[in-house]
Amino acid sequence: MQLHGIHHLTAVSADARGNHDFYTRVLGMRLVKKTVNQDDTSAYHLFYADGEASPGSDITFFDWPVGPERRGTHSVIRTGLRVSGEESLKFWATRLAEQGVKAGEIREIDGRLQLDFEDPEGQRLALVDDGGRGDSHPWSRSPVDAAQQIRGLGPIVMSVPDLRRSDAFATDVMNMRRARTYRSDDAKPVDVQVYEMGEGGPAAELHMCVEPGLSPAQPGAGGVHHVAFRVPDADYGAWVDRFNSLRLRSSGPVDRYYFRSLYVREPGGILYEIATDGPGFDADEPKDRLGESLSLPPFLEPQRAAIERGLKPL
Repeated sequence: MQLHGIHHLTAVSADARGNHDFYTRVLGMRLVKKTVNQDDTSAYHLFYADGEASPGSDITFFDWPVGPERRGTHSVIRTGLRVSGEESLKFWATRLAEQGVKAGEIREIDGRLQLDFEDPEGQRLALVDDGGRGDSHPWSRSPVDAAQQIRGLGPIVMSVPDLRRSDAFATDVMNMRRARTYRSDDAKPVDVQVYEMGEGGPAAELHMCVEPGLSPAQPGAGGVHHVAFRVPDADYGAWVDRFNSLRLRSSGPVDRYYFRSLYVREPGGILYEIATDGPGFDADEPKDRLGESLSLPPFLEPQRAAIERGLKPL
């Protein structure tokens, strides 16, 4: 019973309109689902992904009126967005500069070329060359040419103060594999442990930076809420049973309508989610019209009028 890779990452925005503009216009991603946080229907939940809304391609945002994140450990600190080849990275370096987005230099990290940058709220991102590994599903209406479009997520980089407990959770509970270690080339280099899932590669990697001297992060806009990992639909019940047998404090089964979820907090304080590939975002709207109107799961439909009144137009 294995995780297959990254399913999605959910972050926090305090500016839904600006967020929508940046991820669709500047990054050229597709808004594949415009819905609400099912536990707080006053907040948008926006999903940006590839042209087919493929599992593993979506970065999502809760829109909450909060201040900026205070950076620190116990948090996800950078989200990889995969592109194919050095020429794509050069294209993106030019495009980001033209759009007024501050970015670093193209550099090699852990054997791959990447380009670090931030969104307007300080969300830390990196375009990572995945060598064209795996399928790609470009969006025909993207302002970015198909060959240069973002192909999916990964790797995900997190910071923990104590590797021992987080490592044990990743390997013994989540069944990830230790792959390798490397030393970051930041101003203050740290050791990084890499974990693999499924077939491996950047779409199925979690990188843990060990930073014992940092204060804990404080949640806010520009920060990450949780990271989700892929499981086949048929394995979901076995994961629920596994968590129960280990007596973990988890959410228990949660039906998000577009996928089924299971949440647990790892010892470093970071929220993990297990999510199924199905049923998918076309469960309630045609695939060619994803994200064009507000979607609500059936249990929220009776509240549609009130929910719509409380949301800001994008």
